Amino acid sequence: MATEVTISTEYITLGQFLKLAGIIDTGGAVKWFLSEHEVFVNGEPENRRGKKLIHNDEVSVKGIGAFKIVFN
Repeated sequence: MATEVTISTEYITLGQFLKLAGIIDTGGAVKWFLSEHEVFVNGEPENRRGKKLIHNDEVSVKGIGAFKIVFN
């Protein structure tokens, strides 16, 4: 079961999402994190910190967990 992460905007970038979900502490760590960890958006590998995530997108990070974007 994926953990739901609520956003109040139309979309959120992958970098912003990783910080919001508590996976990373600062925005500056995004580039390093994406180079060192396997991240999937809707089942596809993703390494672009600016990738736009919208309602119902699913993000999974190997070894950390699965998350689902929900709109408030």
